[in-house]
Amino acid sequence: MNTLYQRWLDAKKLEAAAVTERRQLEDQMAAEFALPKDLDGTMKREIDGYVIKMEGRINKKIDADKLQMLAAEAGLSEHLSSLFRWKPEINSKAWGAAADAVTKPLLDAITSTPGRPTFTITKD
Repeated sequence: MNTLYQRWLDAKKLEAAAVTERRQLEDQMAAEFALPKDLDGTMKREIDGYVIKMEGRINKKIDADKLQMLAAEAGLSEHLSSLFRWKPEINSKAWGAAADAVTKPLLDAITSTPGRPTFTITKD
């Protein structure tokens, strides 16, 4: 049975090494395609029979107390339940569809940071 556990440990090391190598390759591709760090959506390139799809996300953190205070000051408290899930987390679809007059006063409660892009590569 000892070999079973050692094989599992060896497989975990190989997996970690593969993830590290994959991420290094993704970083190289992101640089090659001048992928914007703030990409929020999808970019696609076709090169030498490969289709490279790169998807970026912007991670958003919400300061709930500050958000509620800003909304109350701006008279926008009634919009919070449709724009945010009360963890709170942003409802991106509703936020994107809302008027600037509603979203702009609330921006100081949101911290946006780029997430790691994901890649999908297929061979024709």
